[in-house]
Amino acid sequence: MLEVSAAIIKKEGKVLIAQRNRNKSQGLKWEFPGGKVEADETAKESLVREIKEELNIDIEVREKFGENIFEYPAGSIKLIAFNAKWVSGDLKILEHEKVEWVTIDKLDNYGFSPADIYFVEKLKECSKLQQLK
Repeated sequence: MLEVSAAIIKKEGKVLIAQRNRNKSQGLKWEFPGGKVEADETAKESLVREIKEELNIDIEVREKFGENIFEYPAGSIKLIAFNAKWVSGDLKILEHEKVEWVTIDKLDNYGFSPADIYFVEKLKECSKLQQLK
């Protein structure tokens, strides 16, 4: 099973999402940025590396947001999402088609990769719970 990490980066009431490269699997679908966990690293370490490679920013990985195992036709993945804080760097799109800062209530307007939909739903639920407080 392929292990993949993803960052939930929030800023000013919005979350950062990225559109996958058109030439890759799930091309043009939206996702929470991140990537494959290599054999010699933890999920948190891979997330720091992947975000630097793909977006040119440094992040601080915080608590685990959740994980989802999803069966794609090509094989199964274990997607582990972490809350993360943007620490430094100027955002550059190096791997994706585009990135956007989106309010949680607008996430349904984007076609997410199937494995990421679990986290979209979880973010919406967390947002509702906070509104009830």
